[in-house]
Amino acid sequence: MLREAADGRRQWFLPRWGLIPSWSKTPKTEYSTINARAETVAEKPAFRNAFKYRRGLIPASGYYEWARIPGSKTKQPYFIHPADGPLFAFAAIWERWGSGENLIESCSIIVTAANERTRAIHERMPVILAPADYEAWLAPSLRPVPELLALLKPCPSGRVAAYAVGTRVNNPRNDTPDLIQALPELLFQSEE
Repeated sequence: MLREAADGRRQWFLPRWGLIPSWSKTPKTEYSTINARAETVAEKPAFRNAFKYRRGLIPASGYYEWARIPGSKTKQPYFIHPADGPLFAFAAIWERWGSGENLIESCSIIVTAANERTRAIHERMPVILAPADYEAWLAPSLRPVPELLALLKPCPSGRVAAYAVGTRVNNPRNDTPDLIQALPELLFQSEE
């Protein structure tokens, strides 16, 4: 994850996924904090301080989402990736919990409603920021909440493409480049 340090320099770090609020009594939370909803990130106690003061960017070459196959209990995985380059950046928030050797830095990705291109696959998507918005998002100074919230919208449909992939992505032990290989027959055509 990329963040802006207090001295204004950019810094890469590897936080744990699943934000642990600084006020939590233990590093375990009772509910999932891997995603923060754009509609409530500024209000929810678990996320609001990180949203105000600790924002970051998570670079990604894509992400997986599962679409329900009509008339079936089965879901088909899709690889959703940038249509206009090798990477995009997810809006994220991060937090510190504990101190010293017990210090844990953790994060959440902010999600919003899906854009037109991805809506048939899933109703939500990560907030994918435009490069022009990186500076405003990373700035550690307190920015007006409405200004920050205005950045948390679905990216334009033309910035993403999607194709069906094999079900091996359903197992986190599988981590090979062939996971993003397109299936020969698409069950859903994501291009407009």
